Amino acid sequence: MNEIVSQTLSAGGYLKQAPEVRARFDRMKARDVLLEVKSLGKTFRSKAGTTVALSDINFQTHRREFLCIVGPSGCGKSTLIRILAGLEDQTSGQVLLGGKPVKGPGKDRGMVFQGYTLFPWLTVKKNVMFGLEVNGMSRFEAETQARQWLSLIGLDKFAEAYPHQLSGGMKQRVAIVRALANQPRILLMDEPFGALDAQTRTRMQAHLLEIWRKIDITIVFITHDLDEAIMLADRILVLKPHPGEVQELIEVPVPRPRSEAQCGSEEFNVTRKRLEELIYAHGTDDHEAEEDDASVYASLARLTDINDNVE
Repeated sequence: MNEIVSQTLSAGGYLKQAPEVRARFDRMKARDVLLEVKSLGKTFRSKAGTTVALSDINFQTHRREFLCIVGPSGCGKSTLIRILAGLEDQTSGQVLLGGKPVKGPGKDRGMVFQGYTLFPWLTVKKNVMFGLEVNGMSRFEAETQARQWLSLIGLDKFAEAYPHQLSGGMKQRVAIVRALANQPRILLMDEPFGALDAQTRTRMQAHLLEIWRKIDITIVFITHDLDEAIMLADRILVLKPHPGEVQELIEVPVPRPRSEAQCGSEEFNVTRKRLEELIYAHGTDDHEAEEDDASVYASLARLTDINDNVE
């Protein structure tokens, strides 16, 4: 670990920050701590045995921070965010929001899932109004606020449309503002763009950053896409698998505001390299991979004539 850090530093890598980036992190850390996770653990028990999904998770997020969480498949990312949302209970440790323990769901947290969770029988406007009315707001005021939110994301012309009439990206934009309409302190997002095509995903990232810049919200964002994490996050929490534990908390050195043009920058590339080092360090070793490849190719050989090469 120390060798990797020293090599990266000497190469001007992900630990090196430009003065304006360092100043931004200093301002962020001067804000109040909003979310605090202390010694969090999650164990699943069944007749087949016990599985430790998360072990000794510790981190903090500051007000208006954008935190991304990444890690290999099976590291417990989705379990962690469901605990933060109050949808699951931890086995040990604490989750504090504004210094108070999280006990079940609450309107101080908004949640956006990967799947499209809009009510199909309600119009776009009424989907946004739903939570507002449930929380006691009058229909007139709820409709006024819903229209303001839809205007913010450029979907005011689709207020009377139904979810099935929208594209995937439009549905997720509505899901985001529906979660934000109740004015939560923190927005939790579990791979919300994972089902979108590449172009739509890029547009959604830009939409989300624009919303985040305009309102007072802290975002915790789960993703398996390393480029997405670097593009969006102030800091990236990297988990390792089996059980999920914190490997590193990376301060992204890419300056804000972010754009696609920065994807080829030195800061972007060295951060991605470090994420790959952390995540793929727990993958299958080369010998096992070679054996797996050999068995796959042997199976395919039975399905085709390898001497009749079409290339």
